Amino acid sequence: MPSPVGWLNRRLAELLQAALAPAAVRLELWDGSSPPGAPPAPIGTVVVDDARTLRAVLLNPHLQFGECYVRGTLKVRGSLEPVLEAISRTALTPTWRERLSSALARGNSLQRSRRNVHHHYDLGNDFYSWWLDEQLVYTCAYFERPDMSLEEAQMAKMDLVCRKLRLQAGELVVEAGSGWGALALHMAREYGVNVRAFNLSHEQIAYARARAAREGLAGQVEFIEDDYRSVTGACDAFVSVGMLEHVGLRHFPTLAAVMRRVLRRAHGRGLLHFIGRDVPRPLNAWIRRRIFPGGYAPTLAEVAARVLAPAQLSILDVDNLRLHYARTLAHWSRRFAQAADRVRGRYGEPFQRAWELYLTGSEAAFAAGSLQLFQVVFAPVEATPPYWTRAEVYGGAQADEWYAATR
Repeated sequence: MPSPVGWLNRRLAELLQAALAPAAVRLELWDGSSPPGAPPAPIGTVVVDDARTLRAVLLNPHLQFGECYVRGTLKVRGSLEPVLEAISRTALTPTWRERLSSALARGNSLQRSRRNVHHHYDLGNDFYSWWLDEQLVYTCAYFERPDMSLEEAQMAKMDLVCRKLRLQAGELVVEAGSGWGALALHMAREYGVNVRAFNLSHEQIAYARARAAREGLAGQVEFIEDDYRSVTGACDAFVSVGMLEHVGLRHFPTLAAVMRRVLRRAHGRGLLHFIGRDVPRPLNAWIRRRIFPGGYAPTLAEVAARVLAPAQLSILDVDNLRLHYARTLAHWSRRFAQAADRVRGRYGEPFQRAWELYLTGSEAAFAAGSLQLFQVVFAPVEATPPYWTRAEVYGGAQADEWYAATR
């Protein structure tokens, strides 16, 4: 039998309802009642099952909303994504707790990076195959047309990266953080380059090596189970898609030194594709605890000042694909929902609820604008930029003429 809602709990509920009201979200207590101030036409309802959940969410919402959702003592009645998106739009300013967390954040040493990567990426390739696209691309897709399938949009993203880099047959590309190998293999197959791809995930590297062998590309693509700090030699292009978020601010100078060391100065170029922010702010506390330990989404200013400038690299182009990531995550969430029974059967219900919340909450954050998705093209200060106009990347009648005239 649920405990009675006493005076103190009702007062606490009023405070939580006041926080939810700007998002047009209603709070419902364990006895079915709602405190004063509930919106008359809510977009959804947050239901708390007991006083402990009420106090926890009120005292530390960034952490405890997720913890209580996973335990099942907090539920959302109605569609989850609109509720989370509305809440995200009312919480775009960092809190004191988040500022303190940023100040106390530890760096991602090599040992800690290995542990963090294992926590998230070595859950089993089957798990990811249940809801990613056919090539297991686990980064933002690029929807050139609104009717594109997820598979088509991921292919379009990989080709967009290659066009921005102006890859030429026979060149050497270093990829830092290669996932299951789709981009490295695409670059080799479609553009004739050689790739050295670095990744700390044992399961991803094993999968990528096997795929390269099956497709006859093992001679062009070398998958290396190691960290970006171990990159040596010289390369024509440096690309990182979805890895920068795992580096951490304290190790940005280390990444800068690697890029400065390996990128050929005369004609080198590179691309960073990463989740970012408009203002400095840590990732959600629950995401860092349960999903992405050690993760940090930097601002453009932080990347420019702490990575590119120290490496003497000039920014050539900046693109923001955040709405593309919101759509990508919507695809992933739908596929994950279809696989929910399999996920629960293998990993348990708390795990399934955690990933449901992570995927849907991430979609909401990109839709609301609290997270961004940046693609930054750069080159050494002394190098010739890889293209003169965006028409060379995005198409247009003069694209080929521009390219021919500048080569």
